[in-house]
Amino acid sequence: MMLIHAATLFLLCALAALSLIDARTQRLPDVLTLPLILAGIAVNGLIFSSLWTALAGGALGYGALVALELAYRRFRGRDGLGRGDAKLLAAGGAWCGAWLLPFILLAGSVGALVYVGLLALVRQRAPDPTQPLPFGPWLALGIALCWVWRAYGPGLLPGI
Repeated sequence: MMLIHAATLFLLCALAALSLIDARTQRLPDVLTLPLILAGIAVNGLIFSSLWTALAGGALGYGALVALELAYRRFRGRDGLGRGDAKLLAAGGAWCGAWLLPFILLAGSVGALVYVGLLALVRQRAPDPTQPLPFGPWLALGIALCWVWRAYGPGLLPGI
């Protein structure tokens, strides 16, 4: 159990750092995302004995967002996602497993939509659609939620 706690602390600190960096610079540096992928694979191998799940999660997470990035660029003629987002989702897949990737994306997307909605209410006008919104912090939220659910199980919150 101590290893799970240490892994959780490491992951949450890394996600917090990446969120702050992305919010300020709109960049997710490889020097943090790539080791996070490797750490997720290692943690899965050590704690859950599910190395293949981590590898599949990393590959599917990266591939899904790269495909979305390329499709968006083709249809809209401009960038909508960066490769840093794809690498962060790969890290999420490596830590949480392939089956939690849809929930990571769902939690991140809902978080971003709620944020934009609240921003519109506070400013009493819609946000400028030409201004990019960093998606990394919202992906990090989804990864954190899914990791806690995976590592500690649904019994973490009794009655839910």
